[in-house]
Amino acid sequence: MRGQLPAKLRELCVNTIRFLAADGVEQANSGHPGTPMGASDIAFTMWHDFLRFDPKKPGWPNRDRFVLSGGHASMLLYSLLHLSEYDLPLDELKRFRQWESKTPGHPEVGHTVGVELTTGPLGAGFATAVGMALSSKMLAARFNTATMPIIDSHIWGICGDGDMQEGVTAEAASLAGHLGLGNLIFVYDNNDITIEGHLDVAMGEDVGDRFTSYGWYVQHVDGHDYEALRAAMYLAQAQTNKPSLIVAKTVIGHGAPTKAGTHDVHGAPLGKVEMAQMRKNLNWPDETFHVPEEVREVWKARSAEGKKMREDWDKMFAAWRTEHPDLATLWDAHWNRTVPADLPEQLAAVVGNKSDATRSLSGMVIQKATQLVPSLLGGAADLEPSTKTGIKGAASIVPSSVKSDLLPDTSFAGRNLHFGIREHAMGSMANGMVLFGGWQVYTATFLVFSDYMRPPIRLAALSKTPTIFIFTHDSFWVGEDGPTHQPIEHLWSLRMIPQLNLWRPACGLETAMAWAHAVVRPDGETPSVLILTRQKVPSFDVVRPASFQARDIWKGGYVIAEAEGGKPDLILLSTGSEVGPCVEAKRVLDAAGTKTRVVSIPCVERFKAQPKAYRDAILPSGVAKVSVEAGRTDPWYQFIGADGLAIGIDHFGHSAPGEVLAEKLGFTGPRIAGTVQAWLKG
Repeated sequence: MRGQLPAKLRELCVNTIRFLAADGVEQANSGHPGTPMGASDIAFTMWHDFLRFDPKKPGWPNRDRFVLSGGHASMLLYSLLHLSEYDLPLDELKRFRQWESKTPGHPEVGHTVGVELTTGPLGAGFATAVGMALSSKMLAARFNTATMPIIDSHIWGICGDGDMQEGVTAEAASLAGHLGLGNLIFVYDNNDITIEGHLDVAMGEDVGDRFTSYGWYVQHVDGHDYEALRAAMYLAQAQTNKPSLIVAKTVIGHGAPTKAGTHDVHGAPLGKVEMAQMRKNLNWPDETFHVPEEVREVWKARSAEGKKMREDWDKMFAAWRTEHPDLATLWDAHWNRTVPADLPEQLAAVVGNKSDATRSLSGMVIQKATQLVPSLLGGAADLEPSTKTGIKGAASIVPSSVKSDLLPDTSFAGRNLHFGIREHAMGSMANGMVLFGGWQVYTATFLVFSDYMRPPIRLAALSKTPTIFIFTHDSFWVGEDGPTHQPIEHLWSLRMIPQLNLWRPACGLETAMAWAHAVVRPDGETPSVLILTRQKVPSFDVVRPASFQARDIWKGGYVIAEAEGGKPDLILLSTGSEVGPCVEAKRVLDAAGTKTRVVSIPCVERFKAQPKAYRDAILPSGVAKVSVEAGRTDPWYQFIGADGLAIGIDHFGHSAPGEVLAEKLGFTGPRIAGTVQAWLKG
């Protein structure tokens, strides 16, 4: 905690934030001025008195992270970044929400320096911040010594009434309290206003009591009282095994003469008349985007303090590396997410030509991958016995055992995460762990429950966060559980998300190569989805062409069984567990005189990214094509053409044993062959 400013200078600083935010929205004629204006006191106290950062080294590993969960209040963050001397010029604030500006409507990580994560969907920022706090604790458990706290950063955030209504916040808050993440501090900007009006039209519970029941350290303050805010933040920062929530009662649009405290100021500019009166009331110049020189000096000094903190850490870090060379080597492997050059080959060797469910083959791959890549870890939403994603011999993350400032806390030294039945929070937290740095993280649940996880998957893709999402029980083969648990539309629903690689491997080798691609990321920082079976699949070592190379799988589509002479009359293209029956169908079709090629497309996205010449060689024009996948059929016509045949499921499933369903729904080799032959006859 740093020294206090004189009251008048502090007020000047707060009003500068308030007016920059209001001016930005006014100039854009679009945006949300109310929350930035109401939360300016909170933001100034947090950023000036507590937050640890160096704007000249924004990627400093031990910086505190700031999360603006309500991303609609982005002008608050942009104002803070500009004032605190991040590389965000005033001209960019003037270009708020404009084409190619660094100040988009909602903050985007990687687009604007100093933005730690992409926020917008309410609750997502809060849940992602929980993952950041967990990541920090886990790195501290591995690398800190009693005298050298290499990682002791805090995650600071501001959330609002909307965040508190979203279910993902409850999921993440529950787990954060259970684990005792004492390095997590959120200020709840409780202004009692939403778009439709006053909060009491839809919400009435005591949020503080709710968070107390989760195991949080809760305080209540006036959000415009600097001394109260400062004292509360000091006490929150002193917590070691409880996350903190400061419930700060504020007035939305604080300072606006007639619109303060109303929903009119939530999502629309104040207007010229209101702005003019506010300037008069607060003795502010008519010049827009005005920053007093005294305020510049305050933030210049604050920037210098941040630089000094970072330089002190650099010195400690250098001494730590000298004293602990083995830990330093491990640190580099974590922070650089180091991967052996031959990882694909080593993972492939694990599965060999084994025949098993791809979820089980994936479990074998995980054991080897986590041995070779120390930064790799993960967990499931209470389904590890089914998803086979546990790391054998590794400890689990358990609630904090620290009762003092003594470090490290060995509770966080494990590699197995237990998210409980909280799929939405699981995805968001995994993203937060990756964004914090030092980790490659996977999550796991059943494919049908990807419905609960689509928001964090989409945000991972949008922000190029390479989280790995594992989904098992991928089709009607779930069997007796019936249509509620049998995914039908889910594969293409996820494939529709841009900047995402979805892998549906057909065998052990494809499973190993899918894992290797997800970890190595040869095409950049792209999140991956691995879709795995409950039932056994065969090995295809015998049928693959002699020219086949394992890394051909990374092209997303390849010939897994060639037609006689290499010139097919028919092409069967398929994914996952349907590739095996297609190979069986090929035998029937070949015997009947139809030369058949079978193409496996484990990753549609990677296949579409290949040069046209390659795609045309695999799926040449003028050849009849049939797609086979246990899911929706319509999107497959992009590969098979309007005259092709799409074998799939365009209805919900049934409750029966998987083998019965495969026969009834036409997904056995003989049934596929019969369907194709009938189609060829017209």
